Amino acid sequence: MAQNEAIKRMSTVKRLLKPDFDRNCMDMALYLLGKVLVRKLDTGDVLKGRIVETECYLGNEDKASKSYNGRRTPANEPMYMPPGTCYVYQTYGMYHCFNVSSQEPGSAVLLRALEPIIGMDIMRDFRKAKKGKVIEKSHVICNGPAKLCISMDINKANCNKLDLGDPENDILWIEDDFQMENSEIQVVKTSRIGIDSAGEEWARKPLRFYIAGNTSVSKLDKRAEKQLESHITSPYFP
Repeated sequence: MAQNEAIKRMSTVKRLLKPDFDRNCMDMALYLLGKVLVRKLDTGDVLKGRIVETECYLGNEDKASKSYNGRRTPANEPMYMPPGTCYVYQTYGMYHCFNVSSQEPGSAVLLRALEPIIGMDIMRDFRKAKKGKVIEKSHVICNGPAKLCISMDINKANCNKLDLGDPENDILWIEDDFQMENSEIQVVKTSRIGIDSAGEEWARKPLRFYIAGNTSVSKLDKRAEKQLESHITSPYFP
C-alpha cells in the first residue's frame, strides 16, 4: 500500500511554472532548496537531482556578480531576462555553471550542488568522459557547480536561455520533491565560494545556502552549522 501511494504521488509531482520563479534572488535561492532538477537527454533518458546548495548573485550592487555595476553583454543577457531563465556560462574555458534568473535585473541564483536521484549511471558516464575515471561514490557526482553541469549534460549550447517555467520545454525543468513535501530541513547560511577577488565585504556576505546534513553539499561550514539553532527551518518546509 505504501509503495502504491508513493508511485501515485510521484505521478502527480508538480512542475514549477512561470509564477513559481517570480521571486527576488534571496527568496529564490531558499525556495529552490529541496526541489528537483530534471534533465531530459536527446536519447530520451531522464536525469534527476535534488537541489541541495545555492548561491545568490545580486546584480548591480554585487561586486561578485557578472552584472556588477549594470554590466550587460550578450554573454550575461539571461541575467536580465524574465525570472526562471537559464543562464549558463563557461569558466576556465572548459567548465560550465548553471544559474536561474530572478526578479531583480541582472540577478541570478547559482545551483552549486545536487543530490543524485535518477540516472546515476549516466551521470557517472558523463563524469568519466570528462575526468577519465569512474566516480564511485554517489554523493560526489554532482557536489559542485561544474560537476553538476557535467553530470546533467548542461552547457551553454544546449541549455542557455531556456525558460524553466515554460511547460513546453522538455529539455530542462524543476519539480517539487514529493519525498520532502512534509519534511523539515535546516538551511545553513554562509559565505560564497571562490569570490575573494570581489573584496572582503562581498566575499563574506552570507549568500550561500545549503541543506544541513546533506552529504552532496560542495563545501561545509562547520562554524555556521554550529550556530544554526535546531528549531530554525526553511520557510518552505514548515
